[in-house]
Amino acid sequence: MTSEAARRAPMLPLRQLVDRYRALAGDFGTPVPLTAFNLSRTETEQLFSSYDEDYHISRFFHFDDLDGMTFTINAEPVTHVALDAEIESIL
Repeated sequence: MTSEAARRAPMLPLRQLVDRYRALAGDFGTPVPLTAFNLSRTETEQLFSSYDEDYHISRFFHFDDLDGMTFTINAEPVTHVALDAEIESIL
C-alpha cells in the first residue's frame, strides 16, 4: 500500500461505521451528530470525507448542517449524518 493509499484508507471500516450509526440513531434515516461517533476532529473529517468521495458509498450518506459542532467534510460545513438503509446492500 502506498503512503497516499494508507492516508486515504478509512480508519473505521464501513461495516463498523454503519453498526455504530445504527446504535446511535436507532434506525436508518435519523440524523446523528458527528460528535456522537467519539472521534477527534481530524479523524471525523478524514473518515467522513473519505467515504463521501466514493460514489458507491456517498449516495447513502446525507449530511446536514444543524445545531452543534461543525466539521468540514469535503469543504462543506456539516454537523450531522443520516444513512439510508440501502447502504446494507454494499456491505
